[in-house]
Amino acid sequence: MPVADQRGVKNDDTASNTPEVFACVSCPSLNGVGRNWPWASGGSSILAEYGTLHLEFMHLSALSGKPVFAEKVMNIRKVLNRLDKPQGLYPNYLNPNSGQWGQHHVSVGGLGDSFYEYLLKAWIMSDKIDEEGKKLYYDALQNLIRKSSGGLTYIAEWKGGLLEHKMGHLTCFAGGMIALGADGAPDEKTGHQMELAAEIARTCHESYVRTSMKLGPEAFRFDGGVEAIATRQNEKYFILRPEVIETYMYMWRFTHDPKYRQWGWEAVQALENFCRVEGGYSGVRDVYSTSPNHDDVQQSFYLAETLKYLYLLFSDDDHLPFEHWVFNTEAHPLPIIKKASPELGNHLK
Repeated sequence: MPVADQRGVKNDDTASNTPEVFACVSCPSLNGVGRNWPWASGGSSILAEYGTLHLEFMHLSALSGKPVFAEKVMNIRKVLNRLDKPQGLYPNYLNPNSGQWGQHHVSVGGLGDSFYEYLLKAWIMSDKIDEEGKKLYYDALQNLIRKSSGGLTYIAEWKGGLLEHKMGHLTCFAGGMIALGADGAPDEKTGHQMELAAEIARTCHESYVRTSMKLGPEAFRFDGGVEAIATRQNEKYFILRPEVIETYMYMWRFTHDPKYRQWGWEAVQALENFCRVEGGYSGVRDVYSTSPNHDDVQQSFYLAETLKYLYLLFSDDDHLPFEHWVFNTEAHPLPIIKKASPELGNHLK
């Protein structure tokens, strides 16, 4: 069954040679015909949705010896490469009938994130054979990065030609993603990429420490004289999300700077103080309040990701080492395909 991910929407549809590869089954009908939600820019498919299965299908081809699964996800790239991209950006919506972009909304956070993540991780999973995936990742990476007047680096959103100076908690995974891809950076820019990753990690940490509960809001803004603070009531909630912890884990693995473990421990204490309830852990409705108003929900990704990344943050590096494993967008480890088979290699070059 399809699952709703905290980063966009997932589906279990497979690809074909036509733009209909993007038809999702987020709302399947009894006759087996997939259709999209009407709120998604006139029934469009979602960028994160049709980028998400890349690692899983490559793994399936490696396990089965059948390249057909790899072919399915590689067809998605062929369609995207044929399309004109506004200012080099990938909008979050693509119409499955016309094969054209929907509403011009671009985000590295919700609706878009795992598409970018999987471009990079496809290269890593292929034992760094998939040069196209790496190139597409780096070409798209820099377009939305901005720095505030107070010196905080953040990743903005783009709507209809205008920048929105907002960064979501979901986008905070990007610090870890950038660090993970640093050693493949073009033009000897590895050091610059690690600096950028550290700056993103710092900004997301600031979004936590500037709240009363020391837990980060769903989104935070850099306008109207505020920085790294949620200004709208519907952005002040925290639902046990993993993305900031994820970045701390990657930054610790790559730098061994003790501040990342310290920041992770601060988050553990905040979770215990404000989210621990009798039956488990609950999200809170306003992180700027001095007392928690619980939403009475323990999200599935809290166990699958948040606690797993915390465990890895405080584990030795040889526990699921990066040279052997890559995490999918739900933090499930998949093995790197060492010296990818010739059949797969033909689809990755």
